[in-house]
Amino acid sequence: MFKELINLLKQKDLSNQNLDKCEETLKIGSEMFTDAIKAFREGGPDSLADNVLLRDETINRSERDIRRKILTHLSVSDKIDFGANLTIVSIIIDIERIGDYTKNIADLALLHAEPLNVGKFEEDLKKLEDTVRHFFDYTLNAFHNDDRKEAKKVTSEYKKLSWKCSQIKESLIMEDSGLKCGEAVSFALYLRFLKRIAAHLHNICTGVRNPFPTIGYKANVDDKKDEK
Repeated sequence: MFKELINLLKQKDLSNQNLDKCEETLKIGSEMFTDAIKAFREGGPDSLADNVLLRDETINRSERDIRRKILTHLSVSDKIDFGANLTIVSIIIDIERIGDYTKNIADLALLHAEPLNVGKFEEDLKKLEDTVRHFFDYTLNAFHNDDRKEAKKVTSEYKKLSWKCSQIKESLIMEDSGLKCGEAVSFALYLRFLKRIAAHLHNICTGVRNPFPTIGYKANVDDKKDEK
């Protein structure tokens, strides 16, 4: 489905530009995430976090530019595929939200003079961070190559990540975590930001695998196609 939509869109120069801009913007989001994590978890310089905030503005400008180009495409094209264009709009919205949540992590980094200490949760947190990093790689590959297998790696693993984030947050509330108040609050916020970034990457991958009405949801797609 996604490949058919993309082939239709590529018939027009404006649509081709939109696809390239989406991919470029998602790469910026991935780079921002890496830098925000380094600033927050390793105590990187404030300039690193500040640079994340500046690049979020770049993502916002890209979203507005793509919206304008799609509106132009819908206005001038005599062969309009609304499903394809709506899919691209949905994807760029998810990318913009990824930028926002990554910016939130950078904001936390600027508030902390020292790297975040999460005590006994350190191993679990590192696994969550690595999973989200892999989600970025899978999503970029899925989007660039129309690779349903790469997309499925995200859509099939997201629920597990979401559950783990919720489990840790419940432990912070219900048990004695051994963390200082400020650390516990920052940790809880960080878990939410990681979960939301992963959720938007999940949505993008469903855009690769599903028709527009079921973006963000499990659809009745033929998973056997992923095995070819």
